[in-house]
Amino acid sequence: MRTIARTAFVAVAATFLLSGCAWHHRGPRPGQLTLGMVTDVGGLGDHSFNDSAYRGLLHSRAVLGAYIQVLQSRSAADYQPNLSVLSNLHFDMIYAIGFLMSRDLDEVAQANPTQHYAIIDAVVDEPNVVSVTFKEEDGSFLAGALAAMMSRTHHIAFLGGQDIPLLEKFEAGFVTGAHEISPSTRVDVKYVGSFDDVAAGKELTDLLFDDGADIVYAAAGKATLGAIDAVRTRAHDYVIGVDSDQDGLLPGKILTSMVKKVNVAVFDVARAFQEGHPLHGHLVLGLKQHAIGLTDFRYTKKAIGPARLARLKAIERAIEDGRIVPPNTRAGEATFRPVPIP
Repeated sequence: MRTIARTAFVAVAATFLLSGCAWHHRGPRPGQLTLGMVTDVGGLGDHSFNDSAYRGLLHSRAVLGAYIQVLQSRSAADYQPNLSVLSNLHFDMIYAIGFLMSRDLDEVAQANPTQHYAIIDAVVDEPNVVSVTFKEEDGSFLAGALAAMMSRTHHIAFLGGQDIPLLEKFEAGFVTGAHEISPSTRVDVKYVGSFDDVAAGKELTDLLFDDGADIVYAAAGKATLGAIDAVRTRAHDYVIGVDSDQDGLLPGKILTSMVKKVNVAVFDVARAFQEGHPLHGHLVLGLKQHAIGLTDFRYTKKAIGPARLARLKAIERAIEDGRIVPPNTRAGEATFRPVPIP
């Protein structure tokens, strides 16, 4: 349904306001592409996963002329109500941002079989849902390789949000990337237990640094901001950011960021709908699809140096052509063996 009745928008304005979303009194124009999004609990302003998805929505507005609306989730209890509000408004495409919404989206999608949905970082096996997941292990492998090359202490660390299969991909890729460079590199692993506890992210990162790690890869959503704060006063240590390009948040102290281009996925799904062929099924995007990778090291390139950058590029090519297959589980991590790269 391409046109949303103005009266329907007015009828649920209060719901949007209660959900913490800026309300636009003017509805979409007749025939305008309409895109709705439900954030995960980290919300907008996380400088990470949710913000990356929102950039895709803004790009869709700029390039495709889409009408956009975002509902922010303060807790998991908001997922299903927010998805239902957007479904009742009959947006052309509704995005669920985060694997934690998979069960709620499955129920909402079944209840609204003609509505189109997309979910990021999970698979919902319904005919009206396109599921987008990423090979986070690809970019994390590169992050681990760079960290092992740069570490003065041969001791680095991984800080995850929650210990779940999704984050296991980040962890396994990072650990094996480090061991590709040096099997003797020590890699500590800790989990915050949350994706939005910034204070805990800082506390745990401080502990990892105090224990001897000099580079921490923080794949912890909004809690990564705590890790970045922890490295602020440490002269010889680095943090590696995640999901979005976070390098500019603390220039020179964030070695790189492992960028997951959620914004590109959001835009591609919107464009396919506008062109008349909505995507369905499960899309898996990795380094080969240019959907995963590291930043351009604009603040740290000199410190890294050309020799390390050339070696990193060789490893990247080896992943793209299949000579290196980064593992995405701890079981795969345990059996990984370094691959000789000329």
